Amino acid sequence: MALQPDSLFPTPRFDYQELLHNSTFCIIPRGRRLGSFRFLEALQTACIPVLLSNGWELPFSEVIDWSRSAIIGDERLLLQIPSTVRCLHSDKILAFQQQTQFLWEAYFSSVEKIVQTTLEIGYSIKSPAQGSSGTHFLGGLLALPEFSTNPGDFPFYYLQHGSSPSSKFTAFIRAVSPVVSLSQPILKLIQAVSKSQYCAQILVLWSCEKPPPQSTKWPQTAVPLTVIHSSSKVSDRFLPYPAIGTDAVLGLDEHTSLSTSEVDFAFVVWRSFPNRIVGFPMCSHFWDASRGQWSYTSKWTNEFSMVLTAAAFYHRYYHSLFTNYLPAGLRSLIDQIANCEDILMNFLVSAVTKLPPIKVTQKKQHREAPSQQLLRSAPPSNGNLQFSQRQACVNQFAAWFGYMPLVHSQFRLDPVLYKDQVSVLRKKYRHLEKA
Repeated sequence: MALQPDSLFPTPRFDYQELLHNSTFCIIPRGRRLGSFRFLEALQTACIPVLLSNGWELPFSEVIDWSRSAIIGDERLLLQIPSTVRCLHSDKILAFQQQTQFLWEAYFSSVEKIVQTTLEIGYSIKSPAQGSSGTHFLGGLLALPEFSTNPGDFPFYYLQHGSSPSSKFTAFIRAVSPVVSLSQPILKLIQAVSKSQYCAQILVLWSCEKPPPQSTKWPQTAVPLTVIHSSSKVSDRFLPYPAIGTDAVLGLDEHTSLSTSEVDFAFVVWRSFPNRIVGFPMCSHFWDASRGQWSYTSKWTNEFSMVLTAAAFYHRYYHSLFTNYLPAGLRSLIDQIANCEDILMNFLVSAVTKLPPIKVTQKKQHREAPSQQLLRSAPPSNGNLQFSQRQACVNQFAAWFGYMPLVHSQFRLDPVLYKDQVSVLRKKYRHLEKA
């Protein structure tokens, strides 16, 4: 009796992809070679890989601790695998599964990420004194080494899967001067920011030796205003303060001047680009071939690579990365010279995103970055010193990262109908055009 084709190749009883997604552990034996494409399939589906391939050098092991996401077995002790996986506590299983997802998203989910990581490892091998190490690479910055059930610890992972950032922001103002007059810029700034429909609270980081004004001396605002006492260290502005309760942080210096319309528009833009710095004062870097080093410029041009945190929105998660992942030596450097913390934050964000910051429109009277306004009002020797410090910082930061992460851009976002010859009644941010 002849066999029918259907009986020769019976329909599978199970769907392979469904099995992967429903499995807690996936055995990954060696293929024709040491490695196996089943390994990446397991990572993608959060199935904990159980590797049975003695001598296999796992991908990107220079920057990934695979013991946190995979069980590395011994081919000669195959019968011990069941007891090994049964001994894992449920919390550790969840931690393993979570880490497989971050590793997949950070390193293996696209050809671009695989190439970027390969190039960065190559840079570190070529220049070991300058290269990064451990979780300082690429997507490693996006994943915490410990298990956590708090979505706020992994914002970019959840944003990639459709979640939205919070609809309010926290204004974070660093104050280094005593308040002695009602006309000081910081008081006007607080009033303007507090009128924003998106402002949830205002935090004043008090880094002045003299005590802050009494609560009755601060402007009356519709949102809570809290004073946080701090040291004079410039790195303190990027500590992960528990008081920051929103995804968005509006970083501000005490001399910054912004209108409510400018703040509103910049926040709306940031909500579309929550992993990037969105703001006003800009500067750039360029390669000085004659000196064989990177140079820094704050000239007003069409091209920029940094948006300074004297007036910019960014995700609060960067406070955690700045404090916990950047080496203490870099933070000590900026604290010692009381400068360059805004440049270092731009390096960090660009290293994570591989993208430039976003500049939004502003009034002509705000064309200079606040830090540069301060430099112009300071003695020439002091201004030159601070500028040379920033020049040196760009080269020192690039040396630590092992490459130049900053990305140039000529992209600026303006409101619809901005500067168009139409009725102002048709413009949502009409106050932006007033001098």
